[in-house]
Amino acid sequence: MNAPLLERYADRIAGVLTCYDRIVITGTLPGACHAAGMTSFLNAHRIRIFDYPRFAEPLRDRIRANAEKLATSAGTKIEYIAKAHVRKESIVAAVIQERGDHPGLVHVISTMEACSSYRSWHDKRTHETFLRPTPGKCLHYYFYFIDPKLGLVYLRVPT
Repeated sequence: MNAPLLERYADRIAGVLTCYDRIVITGTLPGACHAAGMTSFLNAHRIRIFDYPRFAEPLRDRIRANAEKLATSAGTKIEYIAKAHVRKESIVAAVIQERGDHPGLVHVISTMEACSSYRSWHDKRTHETFLRPTPGKCLHYYFYFIDPKLGLVYLRVPT
């Protein structure tokens, strides 16, 4: 795991740009990242489709509690940003200027953003009950931290 990033993922990299300023790595939870997958998960665990909101609520609360715990242990607070035009990078740069650029959690930002969501649905024609995708807004946390090898990194966690 200590090999440089380009060496570790050489078989997956098609080309290299020099002087790049950021790398974006995305990921999902394969079984839960789409409505049909979440429907299958709920059915496999014998959770009623219309109980989906009650199923998801404690998970959301755990994410929020852990975000608070991480921020507190790093000596920072979660900063809520209500306006879309505010640049998160500017806020984090100011925090780094004050705290220094040593490794560790720098700042946590929360904001409401568009997200994929699910809505319980019962099809009266087929008598099937399932989740349907629906657009929504949910709270997102941005955990900004400084990694000794990668520098400033952030992790975006939707709730």
